[in-house]
Amino acid sequence: MSMSGSFFLVGPMGAGKSTIGRQLARTLGLEFIDSDREIETRTGVDIPLIFELEGEDGFRRREEEMIDILTQRQGIVLATGGGAVLSGTNRRHLAARGQVIYLHTSVNQQLQRTAHDRNRPLLQTGNPGQKLQELMTQRDPLYREIADLTIETDGCRVRDVVGKIVRHIEEM
Repeated sequence: MSMSGSFFLVGPMGAGKSTIGRQLARTLGLEFIDSDREIETRTGVDIPLIFELEGEDGFRRREEEMIDILTQRQGIVLATGGGAVLSGTNRRHLAARGQVIYLHTSVNQQLQRTAHDRNRPLLQTGNPGQKLQELMTQRDPLYREIADLTIETDGCRVRDVVGKIVRHIEEM
C-alpha cells in the first residue's frame, strides 16, 4: 500500500506514537519521522538537556519550529511529542496539513509504559501518576479538537492498532 498524504500521530507519552508510527509508515510505504528525535538530531543534545538549559518554554519554541517544518512534508507518518498540541500554531499546522490520529491511552497504561524511562523530563517528580493525570486533563481536549481519528491503545498490540488505522484510511 502506498499513500501520498501525511499522517500525524498525537497523544500522551506512552501511547505508542513512535512504535505504532514506525509500523504504520512501513505498512503505508511512507517515511517515519519522530519530531522529538528530529529536535535532538538538529540540536545535538537530548531533550532532558534542552529542558535543563532552556526550560520547557525553550523546548516548546524548538518544537513549534520543528512541527512547522515537518508538517509541510508530504508522504510521512509523524510522531509528535505529547505536548505538541499545547501550541495553537502546532494544532493549526497539524489539522491543516494532514490526517491527525489521536492515540489515546489511560494514565495507568502510561505509568506502566514510562515507569523506567529517564528521558521524560516532565515525569521527574515525586508523583508521576499525578503529573500524568494533570497532563491528560489539560491535553486530552486539545488532542480531540484536531483528531480526524481517535484510537484506544490500552491493551492493544501494535499490529492491531495499525490495522485499525489502515482500515480507517482505506474507508476515507
